[in-house]
Order: sequence, then C-alpha cells, then structure tokens
Amino acid sequence: MTDEVFEDYASDANNDELNEGRAAFDDSVDRGKEVKCPNCGGNMVFDPKTQSLKCEHCGTIENFERSDDVSEIVIEKAFDNAEKWDKTIVVRCENCGAKVVMSADEVATECPYCGTSQIKRVEEIAGIKPNAVHPFTISGERAEQCAKKWAKSKIFAPYKFKKTIEAKNVHGVFEPAFTFDSFTHSRYSGTVGYTRTRTVGSGKNRRTETYTEWRRVSGTIDNFFDDVTVSASRNVDQKRFAKILPFPSEGIRVYEKKFLAGYKANHYDKDIRTCWSEAKTMMDARIRRLIVERYNADKIGTLDVYTDHSKVTYKYVLYPIYRFNYNYKSKDYGVAVNGQTGAVVGKTPISPVRVLIAVVLGVAALIGLYFLFNGS
Repeated sequence: MTDEVFEDYASDANNDELNEGRAAFDDSVDRGKEVKCPNCGGNMVFDPKTQSLKCEHCGTIENFERSDDVSEIVIEKAFDNAEKWDKTIVVRCENCGAKVVMSADEVATECPYCGTSQIKRVEEIAGIKPNAVHPFTISGERAEQCAKKWAKSKIFAPYKFKKTIEAKNVHGVFEPAFTFDSFTHSRYSGTVGYTRTRTVGSGKNRRTETYTEWRRVSGTIDNFFDDVTVSASRNVDQKRFAKILPFPSEGIRVYEKKFLAGYKANHYDKDIRTCWSEAKTMMDARIRRLIVERYNADKIGTLDVYTDHSKVTYKYVLYPIYRFNYNYKSKDYGVAVNGQTGAVVGKTPISPVRVLIAVVLGVAALIGLYFLFNGS
C-alpha cells in the first residue's frame, strides 16, 4: 500500500434518527454526479470556502440547508438487523484492499488511497448509515501547503527532497468512525505503586537505588466519556487516526449527501460491535489512569477493574481527510491532512547522513557533559 499513513441502520421504523440517515444515503454517495448545476447542467461539487455547492463549469454557487443539531443515537438501535443501501455499492482495490462507497452507476477508474486502477465492484452494501459529517473547510491546495511546511520541518529529511517536494495522487476522502458516549461506574481493587529512591551501602559501595512502594487500594469511581472516537476502517490504523484528531466539535453537521459532492467516502468494514469493544478498551485504560491519579501513584500493580456502562449512545461520523503521496527516489511516502485543521500525519524519507551527524553530535555532547562534571 503506497499510503503508509493509514493502514485498516438498524431497521427500526419508529426511530426517526435512523430513518433520516437511511433516506439520506439511499440517494447515493457520488462525486457530484447526482447534483447538477441549475444554470448550465454541469457537475456541482462542495466548496470548502463557501460551504456550499459550486459548479465546476460556470462557477454558480448554490446554498443548501445545513444543521449542527446532531443527535446521539441509543446504541441498542444499532444492534438490530441492517438493511441494504439502495443505489449504492462498494468497490474494493485489489492492490491495497480499500473499500469505497460509490453510486451504483458510477464507473470507477482509480483507488483514492493508492492510485492504482486495480479496483472492482464487490457487493451491494448494507449497514448503518452516517448521521453526522465534518465537512471539508480547507481546500486541497491549502492542505498541500500545510503538508509541505510540515515536511520541510523534518530535521532528518534529505535536503534534495525538501527542495523538490511535490504532492502526487491528491484525494479528499471521508473516513468513517463511530463516536461513543457512556456513563461508567467502576469497582476496583488491587495495588498501585510509588517510585522511591534510597541510599544504600557505605564508602565506595555507597549508592542510590530505585524501588517501588506498593499500596493496596479499593473503591469505586464514576466517569462520563464523551465522543470516544474509533476508526471504523481497517485501512485506517487507530493509533495514526488518533494523531490526526481532533476535529473541531463546532464543525460537525447533520449528515447531508451534498457535503460529499466531489469527494469519495470510505465504507466502514469494522462494524459497530467491534468498534464499541475497542471503545470500551480505550475507556478502561482511561479509568485505570484515573485510579492511579486518585492516589497520586505512578504505577499500577495487580489492579482488577469491573465497569458497568449505562446510557450508551453513538454517532456514525464521516471525517474529511486529504490523502496524497510524496515520491522520492521511486518510493512513495504517504501523507494525510486533517480537512478542517490542517494537521498533518505521515512519513518522509530519511537522510542517513543527517542521522549520522545527529548521532555524532549527540555522542560529543555526552562526552562533553561527562568531562564537565567528572573532570579534575
């Protein structure tokens, strides 16, 4: 996979939130082909600057209703049977494995993740549909500027790379994720530790040693988790996805397909049960840290924690990310840019000469410090 940055409705007739999400996606996710210009008939795409639709041919601007009243959905609603997305399919890239949501009548030509043409239609898709979206607010050109500035700041990147840097295969892609809210009540018992030092021995054998002082603890702790975000794509590694977060909370909107006009949307291939399980693991780690902080400790020994979750809700959100590659000496280096903040995550080539110079300078500094503090 050339991009090294990112590797990975329930049927309920009485649930208006789910039904609204179903109706929205039934009209297909397409590159603006379903949104025609009222002036010239050309394709209209979503313009990050004006937050409206703009005709690619004549420049006509068309506003549409946008709402920030995004609702949380009770998680049990998502555990029912899923349904088909009418007029919508998934294509899969044979090269990198990415799955992309497309209109049933769209002819795909290349993968938005690795740029190859090895893609094929694989299935009519079913499942939960988005109820929220973070629209793009910066342009692709602005994203490239942010990435170029980021790449030039990399100390170990080769000078020649910095001078000739140019983005390849630029795509705006919406990545899927589930966010979860939960009230937790945890019971715990076990040990926490404190790092201590003491002086032992005498004369030439006198020295300072480090040890851990353990303390038995038990009790309960309550917490509220808000928008624990889990990547819903196996092409988007959670750790790397976390690095491009956050997206401004005020930037979220109720899902409307026109936000996607001109872009692609990746379909989730980690279902909500899997993502909820990952979210609980993330919450558990946070709860353990809170317990350690409660006792001003710095270590966890054998700590058993039992957590009950209540009032659990979720949102299925699409996040805007610009993806592209830098090519240097016939090798691609993947870059991803937050489509709202301009935050950059990725890799650049490394100059062995610069690394060697840094190592030599580091060793020289250590030697200098040694003689400074131990010299006669």
